[in-house]
Amino acid sequence: MHEQEMTMRAALNLALDQALQADDRVFLLGEDIADPGASGPTAGLSTKFGRDRVLDTPISEAGIVGAAIGAAIDGLRPVAEVMIMDFIGIAADQLINNAAKLRFMTAGRTTAPITIRTQVYAGLATGATHSQSLEAWFMHIPGMKVIVPSTPRDAKGLLTSAIFDEDPCLFVETIRLQSRKGPVPVNPGFCIPLGQADIKRPGTDVTLIGYGRSVHDALAAADTLAEQGVSAEVVDLRSLVPLDVEAVIESVRRTRRAVIVHDAVQFAGPGAEVAAILSAELFVELAAPIERVGARFVPNPAAAALEAQMYPTPERIVEAGLRTWDGVGTRANLHG
Repeated sequence: MHEQEMTMRAALNLALDQALQADDRVFLLGEDIADPGASGPTAGLSTKFGRDRVLDTPISEAGIVGAAIGAAIDGLRPVAEVMIMDFIGIAADQLINNAAKLRFMTAGRTTAPITIRTQVYAGLATGATHSQSLEAWFMHIPGMKVIVPSTPRDAKGLLTSAIFDEDPCLFVETIRLQSRKGPVPVNPGFCIPLGQADIKRPGTDVTLIGYGRSVHDALAAADTLAEQGVSAEVVDLRSLVPLDVEAVIESVRRTRRAVIVHDAVQFAGPGAEVAAILSAELFVELAAPIERVGARFVPNPAAAALEAQMYPTPERIVEAGLRTWDGVGTRANLHG
């Protein structure tokens, strides 16, 4: 499989380009996604495919998502962009009560094969209403699939799978990762199945579980833990719904310790569900309580110095990893 080094932004662009080429039913819609205004993953696509395939819309998230649902019912495969995740609440009724329920309410006769691309600006000091990671909202909705890639390769493969999935998929892109580079298969047929976690780093002593940007913090924390004699395994969930429960349980069963990390607020965040599953399945096998490291339960500050104190950091993850060693007679040895 031929690979090229590219940014996540370029990988997303390539996935959209190849989907538009592969299937005439695929089209894109959203605010400022057509040239010359497009500057993100949709740049150049309206010039190549025309504005009937890449549609600039009015500033109306409910209108964008509603149009996408109607088009999907009519047999198309829309990819709708909600520019900033905070604004997805405006389209919540369309997603929760229409798209997610369509298969159930028609006894399987009609599905909603729509992909909602949205972006999280967490960590860019954009303020309380432009920075939220709200993926936990949609994990709670039966019928919705929730995907959060951490690498360019995963972004391309997962977005391709989402576009051609029969159910509504919420595809969450992290702005802070869009310039990150990595090898990406350029083959048009490349995809990654939804619900398949990935071990980004093997280890034996503690499992660090994350998705999106938090995976990179977990990898940095794993380097620091290794210097202190702790071998950390890093598991990238990649999709939250469907969740690869088997992979997470298998890893934690081996390491007997777990730290779950995410940019969403820690209280009632995605990590709570993962922790509950692990506690139920591995209660007698765990060597320590499960740790969670999430964003603090406050509105996002607009000041960069304050916002930096809100989100998980490699240092906070290291501290949590070391706490999992409390009470088993080894932590003192970690510090020499």
